[in-house]
Amino acid sequence: MTGPAYRRVLLKLSGEMLAGESTTGDAGFGITPEVLFRFAREVKEVHDAGVQMGIVIGGGNIFRGIAGSERGMERAHADYMGMLATVINALALQDALEQVGCYTRVMSALRIEQVCEPYIRRRAMAHLNKGRVVIFAAGTGNPYFSTDTAATLRAAEIGAEIILKGTKVDGVYDKDPKKHKDAVRFERISHIEALKRELKVADTTAFSLSMENNLPIIVFDISQPGNLMRVVNGEAVGTIVISPPKEH
Repeated sequence: MTGPAYRRVLLKLSGEMLAGESTTGDAGFGITPEVLFRFAREVKEVHDAGVQMGIVIGGGNIFRGIAGSERGMERAHADYMGMLATVINALALQDALEQVGCYTRVMSALRIEQVCEPYIRRRAMAHLNKGRVVIFAAGTGNPYFSTDTAATLRAAEIGAEIILKGTKVDGVYDKDPKKHKDAVRFERISHIEALKRELKVADTTAFSLSMENNLPIIVFDISQPGNLMRVVNGEAVGTIVISPPKEH
């Protein structure tokens, strides 16, 4: 491979990834510095290769809005709390990135100007063109929308060529690999086929937005060191969800 396969990407990172592995096997809580700095070094490696990168990070390691609503909280209120959790994670990632020498900006869909910039599309584009990694916080700024949807929306807005969804699973399977030993991983699948099979690539809103805008998604295991660079270099890592362009 002579160089990166993409010029501009959007990395979607779940908040749980920052917590590392829990002793019980459940989703971890909080932020593990060693994990945070490993991600920062990998992002810097991709950035240093000449790739412009936006990042959307979740907040599930601190608070999940949907979980709060399921336990009796008013849904919109719980979702706003979840958005604030993503801001905490974004600031933590910004600190780690800048400590390893990577210039960043955090842009929030909620106005918290003491700690980060408000999200403005043209300003985000300018930051990317100046070689800064842009971390998009607070989801879409609206309740009832997931960070998957926020990632797809921001990817479309900034003209990203692809969405890289970093998870703990090494791709998309025909059934849950944790429950079925005979589960088969797809190397490539179309949006329509994934919908027909009811595969949980992302939530329905995010997936529909991706399909409508011909935005491919690569689902890969980001917990494996080096995988982010391999994906950006075009290696066959994970599963790519891609559809042919619409005819006009």
